[in-house]
Amino acid sequence: MSNPIRKAYVIAIIIIILIAAGGYYWYTTTRKPPAPPPKPIILGTTDKITILDPAKAYDFFTWEIFQNIGEGLLKYKPGTTELEPGLAESYTVSEDGLTYTFKLRKGLKFTDGTPLTADVVKWSIDRQMHLQGDPSWLVTAFVDSVEVIDDYTVAFHLKKAVSYFPALVATVPYFPISPEAWPWDEFKDATVGIGPYKITYWERDVELRLEANPDYYGTPPKSKYFVVKFYKDSSSLRLALEAGEIDIAWRTLLPTDIEDFKKMPDKYNVIEVPGPYIRYIVMRCNQPPFDNVLLRKAIAAAVDRERICRDVFLGTVEPLYSMIPKGMWSHIDAFLDEYGEHNIELARQYLMQAGYNETHKFEIELWYTPTHYGPTEADVAALVKEALEETGMISVELKSAEWATYAAEYIAQGVMPIFLLGWYPDYIDPDDYTTCFLHSEYSPDLGVFYSNPRMDELLEEAMVKKTIEERTPIYE
Repeated sequence: MSNPIRKAYVIAIIIIILIAAGGYYWYTTTRKPPAPPPKPIILGTTDKITILDPAKAYDFFTWEIFQNIGEGLLKYKPGTTELEPGLAESYTVSEDGLTYTFKLRKGLKFTDGTPLTADVVKWSIDRQMHLQGDPSWLVTAFVDSVEVIDDYTVAFHLKKAVSYFPALVATVPYFPISPEAWPWDEFKDATVGIGPYKITYWERDVELRLEANPDYYGTPPKSKYFVVKFYKDSSSLRLALEAGEIDIAWRTLLPTDIEDFKKMPDKYNVIEVPGPYIRYIVMRCNQPPFDNVLLRKAIAAAVDRERICRDVFLGTVEPLYSMIPKGMWSHIDAFLDEYGEHNIELARQYLMQAGYNETHKFEIELWYTPTHYGPTEADVAALVKEALEETGMISVELKSAEWATYAAEYIAQGVMPIFLLGWYPDYIDPDDYTTCFLHSEYSPDLGVFYSNPRMDELLEEAMVKKTIEERTPIYE
């Protein structure tokens, strides 16, 4: 099959680099902390817990906490993208793909003593759909209803058949929660779980303490005690590591910090692994000037991914020339094949076809948010500006706004025709890197507003195909 989706990639959004994202919220406490646990592993981070409610939390770090204190009916084998039974010991799928029936493990209970039953699973999903919190679309877009078959059997009836529904079930919005800990009709922080760890102490933005859950059905975690300490910035995190206050520094040190620690292998172990995070440029496709495909192509050709990775991130990330990250099935270097690396001459050709030249320049405002993605974001924006202006036919003015305004207002209002964003997948499947950006029903949510009936057909076809072998050619 030819690659029709690839052709749309190159005109809708531009993927730049792999990197991580962050979070927000507030809380205060006056509790006196208990004595620290014996011999814990201590992790330091500049991330935040937003809210300990799976109906509201929609950020990377809070989901990481839920993955340790909670669990889905299905879960991922550690270190892989392979699903395995979680709170459900098995499941079946109807022939039409519209009903998934799960058999729950018996005898499980939450840390507040509430038993896990099919009624609890239904209540948890119904609450998610009722409250309509930020992550609720992962449920409401797919689930029509949940049916209790018996005490330990529950069925999900879907609105449409989607082959990746098991991956959705493994996400935090599908986690069963205790009805005794969370109210039905409002969001609330609660520390009750059913996963391998339980929370023993939490002071927001200061410290979180975890202890192995003695009632967890599965393999006990290797470390009985785990402590997370929160730091306001990368400098504080580095100082804590150097002072021996923490054992692990994670999300986020500066690239220069990582380079420094690499030079001291006798004292520090720098561990690098592939990640599913991507950074990208959004161009709003339904309004001038980027309703003109030639201008979108010019931007795509001119951006210098290699230099951003080298000069800003010092090689701690790598260029991405696809919607789908490296290592995931169906990844191909679509942008590289279409444009090459930092192809200024090709960009100039597109600009001239669009009616621009050295005396009649294409003028744009490029937006970024200065802190949400870390202190390097202004440098990323500056290098994008430099690459575009290298054409001699583009003039770029950099503009910025803090995340709350940037995300909640400017994207929705169409204030920013071209801007920088980041993406961490909700579920591990190529669909989560394509449909949300390229399907006409969902692309407005991210400010893309790409609309192409043929693209919609292809994405919907890929949703229902049952095997990777059937789906891969569509994404490629």
